Amino acid sequence: MSGAGAYEVVQVATLGEDFDARLAARFRVLPLWQCAEPLEALAQHAGASRVAVTSVRAGLSRRQIELMPALQAACSWGVGYETLDVDAAAQRGVLISNTPDVLDDCVADLAWALLLAVARQTAVGDRYVKEGQWRSIGAFPLSTRVSGKKLGILGMGRIGAAIARRGAGFDMEIGYNNRHARPDSPYRYVASLAELAQWADFLVVACPGGAATRHLVDADVLRALGPRGILVNIARGTVVDEAALEAALRAGELGGAGLDVLEHEPAVPEAFKNMDQVALMPHVGSATRETRAGMTQLVFDNVVSFFEHGILLTPVAPARGGA
Repeated sequence: MSGAGAYEVVQVATLGEDFDARLAARFRVLPLWQCAEPLEALAQHAGASRVAVTSVRAGLSRRQIELMPALQAACSWGVGYETLDVDAAAQRGVLISNTPDVLDDCVADLAWALLLAVARQTAVGDRYVKEGQWRSIGAFPLSTRVSGKKLGILGMGRIGAAIARRGAGFDMEIGYNNRHARPDSPYRYVASLAELAQWADFLVVACPGGAATRHLVDADVLRALGPRGILVNIARGTVVDEAALEAALRAGELGGAGLDVLEHEPAVPEAFKNMDQVALMPHVGSATRETRAGMTQLVFDNVVSFFEHGILLTPVAPARGGA
């Protein structure tokens, strides 16, 4: 590695071979994830680096920011940014970008895949047919109707709105809980999450992660959703009190759950593995070829825009956390 002034960009994490190669062809890049001692590498080689590239998985810490004295912007892959120290960035005047919009539809699609999987027991039915139970046991148990029911959404951001639009196609009544009512939203606003859960047949979690929303879906909310209610979480595992969720499912106080995220992922509660009323996915809401390509392209475009024009295309407000 060369001296401190050599690197324009510090790349905290790989975003795939194609992206890494494109970025290195355009800028002088310090590939931090390849360094045996990342903090030492920053101290020695990132003195003049103006941009950091990272992901919501890798994050960006206060210490990393402190070791980049010339840092002006951090371009992150992912819609969430709770793993980036936004307070430290704001104090330094460092701008942050994320990758909104391009993943909204795929995450909303997966929310609906999970909702339908739990309500109509599609994973159970798949196993029922493949294992020959259709012939040996006979009639498949009745499941839950989706169309015409009440859909509650926690978090009416871009993804929440995309989920709601799909719900309208199922002729559902739609309500939501948010920090504030959205004047541009045509849906029912419910100020209390517990009241929304009591009203809804299905509750989809689509709010930001982070300390402010930790265990927002607790035992009281799950109890309000009720023994026929279904919870779907495509946001962050920390939003749901996982111990309370397991207890509610065991006690029959909740009808089912569809989870793309877990509180301590990739660790999975053993109980969930044996519950037919639980459908699981490995945090892959945005994991389609089309969306992942769009996300990495947006990170690249943000980096280029900052170097060429001094602005980010999809900036995050520095005083806010979440997604």
